[in-house]
Amino acid sequence: MSDSKFTTPVAQESLHSELSERSPVPNLGEKILAIRNSLRPGQQQMADWGSGPLAISAVPGAGKSTGMAAAAAIAIARQYERYAQSRPSSRRHLVVVTFTRSAAANIKAKIRKFLRDDLSLPQTGFFVYTLHGLALNIASRHSDLSGLQLENVTLITPTQSHRFIRTAVEQWIVNNPGIYLRLLEGHQFDGEETERLRRQSVLRTEVLPELANTVIHEAKSSGISPEKLREWSRQTTDEYTILSVAAGLYEQYQNLMRSRDFIDYDDMILAALRVLENDSARRIEQNQVFAVFEDEAQDSSPLQTQLLEILARDGGDEAGGRGQGVGGRERIITPHSPLPTPHSPLNLVRVGDPNQAINSTFTPADPIYFRHFCEECDRIERLATMDQAGRSTRIIIEAANFALKWINNQSLAKTNNGQQIPDNRQVPFRLQTIRPVETGDPQKNANPAPIGRGLELYTPRDIHHTVELLSQRVIELFGEDPTQNSAAILVRENRQGRWLSEALAPVCKEHNITLYDVGERDRRSHVPQEILALLQFCDRPHSPDYLKAALEALVQRQLIPTQDLNALASLPEEFLYPGPLAAPQAETVQKAARLCRNLLRARLELPLYQLISFLALTLNYDQAELATADKLAERVNQQIAGNSSMGGMLSALSEIVSSERFEPVETEDSEERYTRRGQLTIITMHKAKGLDWDYVFLPFLHENLIPGRFWVPPQSQFLGDFTLSEVARAQIRAALHGESTIPDVTQAWEQAKHLKISEEYRLLYVAMTRAKRLVWMSAAQNAPFTWSKPDNLQEQAPCPVFPALKRQFPECVVNLAVMAK
Repeated sequence: MSDSKFTTPVAQESLHSELSERSPVPNLGEKILAIRNSLRPGQQQMADWGSGPLAISAVPGAGKSTGMAAAAAIAIARQYERYAQSRPSSRRHLVVVTFTRSAAANIKAKIRKFLRDDLSLPQTGFFVYTLHGLALNIASRHSDLSGLQLENVTLITPTQSHRFIRTAVEQWIVNNPGIYLRLLEGHQFDGEETERLRRQSVLRTEVLPELANTVIHEAKSSGISPEKLREWSRQTTDEYTILSVAAGLYEQYQNLMRSRDFIDYDDMILAALRVLENDSARRIEQNQVFAVFEDEAQDSSPLQTQLLEILARDGGDEAGGRGQGVGGRERIITPHSPLPTPHSPLNLVRVGDPNQAINSTFTPADPIYFRHFCEECDRIERLATMDQAGRSTRIIIEAANFALKWINNQSLAKTNNGQQIPDNRQVPFRLQTIRPVETGDPQKNANPAPIGRGLELYTPRDIHHTVELLSQRVIELFGEDPTQNSAAILVRENRQGRWLSEALAPVCKEHNITLYDVGERDRRSHVPQEILALLQFCDRPHSPDYLKAALEALVQRQLIPTQDLNALASLPEEFLYPGPLAAPQAETVQKAARLCRNLLRARLELPLYQLISFLALTLNYDQAELATADKLAERVNQQIAGNSSMGGMLSALSEIVSSERFEPVETEDSEERYTRRGQLTIITMHKAKGLDWDYVFLPFLHENLIPGRFWVPPQSQFLGDFTLSEVARAQIRAALHGESTIPDVTQAWEQAKHLKISEEYRLLYVAMTRAKRLVWMSAAQNAPFTWSKPDNLQEQAPCPVFPALKRQFPECVVNLAVMAK
C-alpha cells in the first residue's frame, strides 16, 4: 500500500481489481470498494489508510465508531490477502483500543459484521481492548518481566479515604515533622489550641489525602517518580514546597502497595511497559501486530499513549519503541516529541475529538497530547478531518458551532493575570466546525427534521417551574406513540438527577412513560454495600443498627414489604425469636423475621468463602449483579487468604465500600439500556458522552455549575487562597508539557482554573450534541446554591453562554407569558 497521504479512487479501484484477481475470496476488491464508497469523505480517508501514522479529528455525530470499524475491517481484509496464500502462519493482527468496555464491545460487533456480511471473511485477525485490558494482556504473558503475578496481587481503585492513602499521610507526618508544622501554621496562626486541633484534622483527613490522591495518579500515569517530583520542587519557590510534600506521600503509598501486593490501574500500564523494555519481548509483541487503531484518543494519558506507540512500531526495527526505564529510571512523556522517522515506522491510527475531552480535571488524561499528534500528522499531511455529522438537525448544529466559537472568543478576550495561558491551551476548543452531511449521504435520516423549533430556550421562575415546563414538553413529545422516540434529561450532578426523578415520577406514571434514573438504578456500587449490610447483621444480629440496615436492603430489593423498620429493629431479639408471651407478629413482620433467621442459619452452616455468593442469590440479583457479587467474593477471599475470618471479611468489605470505586461487571450493552425508545432517561452529562437521543433536555444551566466556581473550602483557607492538590496538578502538567519554567502557586492556581472552565464548557458542548431533533435548554431565575439543599432557592446567574444563545437565536426563545395564557 502506498505511503502517500491517501490513495486516490482510481488507484484504489486498480488495487482492488488486482486483489480480486488473485484472491481466494471472490471479488474481495469489489467488496472493499463497496464498503469504502458507502462511507462519508472523512470516513473514507480512514478506510484508505495503508501504513504509517494517521490522525482523525472527528466532530460529534460524525460516525467515528462506524468509520473505524469499516477501516479496521478493510485493513484486516488487506492483511488477509497479503498472507492467506503465501505465509498464513506469519499473519499479524490488528489491535483496536478504546476507552470503555461497552465501547469495545460495540466496535467489536461492528467489525465482525463488516467481515461476515460485507467481506465474507472469517471474523478473526483482530483484537479489541480497553487500554488497561491491553496492558494487562501484555503483562500477563510476560509475568517474569512485568513483575505482575496475577494470582498474588490485588487490584484496587483507591479514593483519598483509602487506608493506604491515610496510612501514607500518617507516615509522612511522622517522617517530616518540620514541614508538617509549617503547613499547620499556614497563615495568621496565633497558637490557640482549639484552632491547632482543627487544622490538624483538616490536614490529616482532607488536604494531605487529596494531595496524595491527585499527585499519585498524575505522576504514575506519566511515568514520573518521587525523585523527579523532588527535582521539580527545587525549581519552585512556594513556601510549602508542595511538590516535595507530594513526592513524600507518593513514595509512602508506593511502599505500602508493594509490601501488601496491591496494584492500581496505573501499575498495569507500567507493568506492560516494563515488558516492552526487553528487546526480545518487545519484538515478540510487535511482530504479532500490523497496526494499532485507537478510539477516543483525546482521553489517553501519557503512558497509555507511549504503550500504543511502542506496540504500533515495526518489530523488525531494533530500536523500535525502546523507551526509557520504568523502575528507578525515568520515563517522561511530553507532547512535543516529533513522530517517528521513516526508519522507525509507526502504524498507528488515532481517532478522537479534543473538543469532547471531558475527563482531564479528575483523571490524568489531557487533550494536549492528541492535539499535538494532530498537529504533527498535519505537518506530514497525515491528518484527516471528519467534520460532517448526520446525527443532529441543522439548528442544533448551528447552536453547537455558535457556542464553541463564542466560548473561544470569550476565553481569548480574558487574560490570566495579564499572562496568556501558554501553547494551545489558550482556548477550550479546537476550531473545528460541524457541517451537515451532503445530499445522498449513506446514513438513513441524516440531519433529521427538527421537532418544533429544534432548539428551545426557557427561563423559568424557579426549579419547580422548570419541572412543570419540562413535564409538559415530555408529555407532548411522547404523545400518541412513545415507542417511536427516545429522550434524556442531562444533569451536571447526580443530586440534580435524584431530585428530578422524584419530581417527575408521578407525571411519568400517569402517562405511562418509563423513567430511568441512571444514577440510582444503574450503578452496581450497591452490591458491595448490600452484601456488607447483610454480613454485618449476620455477625452481630442483636445490633439494632445492623438489623435495620439489613432490613433496608431487603426492602430495597422488594424481598419484604415496606413497614416500620425502626419498630422492628428496636428490639432485635423479640423480632427474631419472639417468645410465647410476645404479641402475635403481623404477617409482614413474620416474613421479614423468617428471612433474617435464614440468613443467620446460613452463617452457621456455610463456609465463609461461600457466604457472599449465597447472599447474592438471596437478594435475587440479576445477571450483572450476580457477576459483580462473584467478582467481589473473589476479591475479598483473595485479600483475606491466610487469615480467613468474619472480622477479616467485614474489614475488607468495609474498605471497598468506603474508600474504593469498585468496578461493576456489565453483562448487557449500556448504550441500549440508556437509549431505549419510550423511555425518559435521567443521566449525567459525563455519562451521556457517546450516546444520543431524539430529544435532550438540559435544565439548570447556571453559572455556579457551568463553568462553576473554583473555590477553596473554608476549612482549609488557613493555607492560602488555593488548594495544594490543584496547584500540584498544574505544576506537574506544566513540567510535562515542556514549559520553560514551572509556574509559581498563583500562576498554577490560575492555570488550574482555566483547565476546569475549559472542561466544563466542553461538557456543555458534548451535552448539546447528544440531541438529534430537539435540544431543550433552561436556566431558572431562582435555583439552589447547592443541590445538597434543593429547597434553599436564591437568584442564580445563568451559564454565560445561555444568554448569548438567546441573543443569537431569538426565534428559539420560548415566551413563557404567552404559554401561560
